Amino acid sequence: MSRSRLPLLVLVADLVAVIVFAAIGRASHGEDGLAGLVATAAPFLAAALAAWATPWARAEPVSLRAGFLTVGVTAVLGLLLRWGFTGHAPPWTFVLVTIGSLAVLMLGWRAVAALTRSRVAGRSARR
Repeated sequence: MSRSRLPLLVLVADLVAVIVFAAIGRASHGEDGLAGLVATAAPFLAAALAAWATPWARAEPVSLRAGFLTVGVTAVLGLLLRWGFTGHAPPWTFVLVTIGSLAVLMLGWRAVAALTRSRVAGRSARR
C-alpha cells in the first residue's frame, strides 16, 4: 500500500468507527432510521475530522499515540457539540460509554494493525 494513501485509509477507519458507535448506541435503545443515525453520528464525525486536522494525528496515523489523541478529541469535542445541538448536558453514563466505546473501536483496530505489522516484520527478519 502506498504511504500517501495510508492517512486517508486511517481516517476512513476512524469515521467508520464513529458510525458503528452511533449505530450500536441507537440499536441498543431500539432506535433506527438513517436520519437518526446521521443526527447521532454528526457531532462525533465533525469532532473526528477536527482531530484529523491536527498534525499529531496525521504524523503517524496508525500509532496508538495518534489513536489516543483522536479518541480524546472525538469524545470530548463530540460530546460538547452534541450538548450544544441538543441543549442538554449528557448524563455521566453516556459520557463514560462514549469514551469507552470510541476507545475500543478506534484503538482496537490500531492495536490489531500494530500486532499484524510486528508479526509480518518478524517473519521478514527471519528469512
